[in-house]
Amino acid sequence: MKNVPHTVTDAAIATIRERIETGVYPVGSLLPAQRQLSDELSISRASLREALSTLEALGLLVIRPGKGVYVESAQAKNAQAWRFAEQSSLPDTYQMRYALEGFVARMAVLAISNDDLAWLEENITAMHSALACEELDEAARLDYAFHMRIVSIAGNAAIESILRSSAEIMQESQRMPFYRRERVLSTYTEHRAILDALKARDSLAAGKAIETHIANAAQRAGVYFPTP
Repeated sequence: MKNVPHTVTDAAIATIRERIETGVYPVGSLLPAQRQLSDELSISRASLREALSTLEALGLLVIRPGKGVYVESAQAKNAQAWRFAEQSSLPDTYQMRYALEGFVARMAVLAISNDDLAWLEENITAMHSALACEELDEAARLDYAFHMRIVSIAGNAAIESILRSSAEIMQESQRMPFYRRERVLSTYTEHRAILDALKARDSLAAGKAIETHIANAAQRAGVYFPTP
């Protein structure tokens, strides 16, 4: 089942992407002017720019200031084969993580200890070293451990059981963004933002930080999923 867009920005992304993939906007072509496109899609200019930026992150468009927006590719850049497709699609996997992990991050703030914070600090330091050395399997292992530590701190056994039973799927979804070598340190930067919010005991910021991280990771993996 295809995901249903939840916002006008999601709908614009889906519409433009479909037009690119079906050849309505061929590779190399110039998209209509943003004023025309925003009117056609019934979307504000600000929301349209957000949609175009997302599509650029996916490698479908290239934005050339002063010249316009051009179609770069008919397929998402650096998209890798998803070996768990028979169990769940990659967008659905990221969407599940977005829904569950945003909640557990908010809950973790209520229970996190100084020992937990020290452990998470050591984890992201080790991840930075692994990413800098392009030790991607080790980085993915540390990524998984970071997320699952937060899940454990939150104390919801049902959610932890669901995510641990999908350990292979989760770890693969964490490894795939690393194929974007030019943005490989983005995961470290985003984990740092999550940890800073946890240190501040700011539940709203922690949830938002982990949701932003998962959405960005999906884009680096070459996929897009709608959010409410």
